Amino acid sequence: MKKLTKGLLLSLALASPLAAQAHNFWLMPSQTVLSGDSDNWITVDAAVSNDLFYFNHVPLNIAGLTISAPDGQAVAAVNQHKGKLRSSFDVHLEKEGTYKLAVVNNGIFARYELDGEAKRLRGSLADIETLPAKAKKVEITESQSRVETFATVGAPSKTALAPTGKGLELEAVTHPNDLYATEKADFRLLLDGKPAKNIKVVIIRGDTRYRDNLNEIELTTDKNGAFSVTWPDAGMYWLEASVADKNTSVKKAKTRRAVYVATFEVLPQ
Repeated sequence: MKKLTKGLLLSLALASPLAAQAHNFWLMPSQTVLSGDSDNWITVDAAVSNDLFYFNHVPLNIAGLTISAPDGQAVAAVNQHKGKLRSSFDVHLEKEGTYKLAVVNNGIFARYELDGEAKRLRGSLADIETLPAKAKKVEITESQSRVETFATVGAPSKTALAPTGKGLELEAVTHPNDLYATEKADFRLLLDGKPAKNIKVVIIRGDTRYRDNLNEIELTTDKNGAFSVTWPDAGMYWLEASVADKNTSVKKAKTRRAVYVATFEVLPQ
């Protein structure tokens, strides 16, 4: 398996390769479906790990965290904490409906040569200005990443699930908190608000620590960006997709890489 450098994982500055790579980043909510008959809270763990949903590498940087309430309004996370192996935060789910939790990052990755030595730079869009004036053979890539999960109180809703039209995103045809083992779910991938066609999607059930075979589900989006998956078993699932193109919003960047990651809970029948 190919491993990403620690700096890349910490910053999420580049889209990671699909499932074959050793480290994956994710959000893991303590619950995804709540009854709505009490004071509802969830705790969310965020990490970059060797095994899905286990804290055995580094914490995920949650500086780009956004939480959308069922009415589309922003919700603040509380009790944010960054530990040695994971980040975590709590969310008060005060309204009935579906919440979307996302960590969104937009940055750059640069390769260049300085005084005959190969150099690399990973960071925010502003960091592009820190490139040395004497740098040669400069190659800059804009990098976008979106890591999501979802939680619903009472009846599911879709207002908070509306795409932003920026980067690689998931459009939920089947509601992400209405997933059941052996049933088919339908989704679409969008790139800048338009169908992301011919994009490879990898889905893996968690608990990879306890099995030798990842049992990846590999899919490809159609011309409308659509894809379907029939969940083989109940459990927590991780989805990843990435794309590379030349549609960059950074003047000095010639290419863009965008990645989308989501965590879903699939319930038993």
